[in-house]
Amino acid sequence: MRPRWRLTATVLFALTLLVASLFGDRLLALNHEAREVLRVYTELLKVSNETYGGETSYKDLVNASIDGMVRSLDPHTSFLTAEAYSQMRDRQQSSFFGLGILVGLRNAQITVITPIEGTPASRMGLRAGDIIAAIEGETTEGMSINEAVRQLKGPKGTEVTITISRPGLEEPFEVTIVRDEIPQISVRYQYMVGPETGYISISDFNRGTAREVREAVQVLRDQGMQQLLVDLRTNGGGLLDQAIEVVQQFLPQGSKVVETRGRTRDSHQEYFSEDPSPALDLPMVVLVGEGTASAAEIFAGAIQDHDVGLIVGTQTWGKGLVQTVYSLSYGAGLALTTARYYTPSGRLIQRDYSSWFDYSTHANGLDPLEIDSEDGTEAEVVAYRTDLGRKVYGGGGITPDVIIEPQEIPTLLQLLLSRNAFFDFAVSYANRHPIESREWQVSDRVLEEFYDWVVEEELITREELTEETSDAAVAEEVRRNLRGELLNSAFGIEARYEVIAEGDPQILEALTLFEDARSLLARRQLLLE
Repeated sequence: MRPRWRLTATVLFALTLLVASLFGDRLLALNHEAREVLRVYTELLKVSNETYGGETSYKDLVNASIDGMVRSLDPHTSFLTAEAYSQMRDRQQSSFFGLGILVGLRNAQITVITPIEGTPASRMGLRAGDIIAAIEGETTEGMSINEAVRQLKGPKGTEVTITISRPGLEEPFEVTIVRDEIPQISVRYQYMVGPETGYISISDFNRGTAREVREAVQVLRDQGMQQLLVDLRTNGGGLLDQAIEVVQQFLPQGSKVVETRGRTRDSHQEYFSEDPSPALDLPMVVLVGEGTASAAEIFAGAIQDHDVGLIVGTQTWGKGLVQTVYSLSYGAGLALTTARYYTPSGRLIQRDYSSWFDYSTHANGLDPLEIDSEDGTEAEVVAYRTDLGRKVYGGGGITPDVIIEPQEIPTLLQLLLSRNAFFDFAVSYANRHPIESREWQVSDRVLEEFYDWVVEEELITREELTEETSDAAVAEEVRRNLRGELLNSAFGIEARYEVIAEGDPQILEALTLFEDARSLLARRQLLLE
């Protein structure tokens, strides 16, 4: 009994330190109450650990109780284990040390999706489709992606030996690679769409995002950009300071970017654009969607409220809670909600989370436009005004100026994508027929070879395939995805993305809205004169 009670006392002490670190001097006033509650808690731990009908441990019980505590607060307050805390900090950095490959699970195997150009993996000749069969002699069979990535990362200058199984080769081979600094790119794609339109896709906001955006805009301007499309559809957020540094590149100096409000005095903060350099001052369209959240919503909200760009797409996620991260003992952390985000016009970004199910499934997303049009009242939604007096809404994410719904993926395409058909065929084909130009197109002969392969692999019957591809639009999407994967095998994932984006209905419609964006910018300029 004595060792168990010693552990219980240690847990009690750790929890007391946690409470003290969060509440500081308030603990003195609540000392008696806290002591009584913690006494009940330790008794509960003891009884549960000693008499529960199944196997358990103090660690499991404490972690479960912590999870229950933070769950009672809001959806974004979270306890971070040492591993989760370390991964979070890695994601926020602008670089890490590793090999420079994107990996994924393909047919339950750790597979190279693409090597990143200029990295150790690229220099050592790793290819898309290579299967990492072992790391330092340890088989990867049954290994998770996270575990594989953890083993592939390591200090700069250290070596790691991996065993590669390459399609087309009979025997696996080993390659030893020296780890190096690998940049974590948040501006994943930047290129010109036609002679005048620049395109930038921002995946998140990490330590290097502001610099990346500034450099990308300059490169595109040097290539003749006269208007800009910014894609935030899959941007789940990131660092607040980086979101501010990015958006102020598009706003006049002194413009309000975002405001935070919470219970404590220091949680009330207003952030303004401090960049003295001229704003972009070009017609801009920002594409958003359900995957746009947090810092990305701050960006979209500031652009919309100051009328410097047109927001298009679908309603954003509605994540407007500010987390402050506290370091705890043993490498753990606590991401605690301490305030809420408000756009420059005063709109609350956060969506209602009274129902966890509705919140996590986005089933409770409000459509303020519909609510406002039913009987002329604003019901649950409050209207705010942009600089030009346009009506915008709060409490449910950012509602676009122009709604562009995504189109459903055809059934055949869903089937082929879910079974990695394009990727697997492209790896096999590229090994036999190297592709040397980005202008390469999928001929009818190659398309028929792909169809034959799909049937031979029993992914679909010949009759079903013929029926599905009788729709010319479906057949064109199959051809486009096949070309994208084949270019990925030769030139990397950026080449694939450009091909797929050519048929993206939301991007195509967004490109038609620059006249509206130009008109908005002209009205703003008149307001400032």
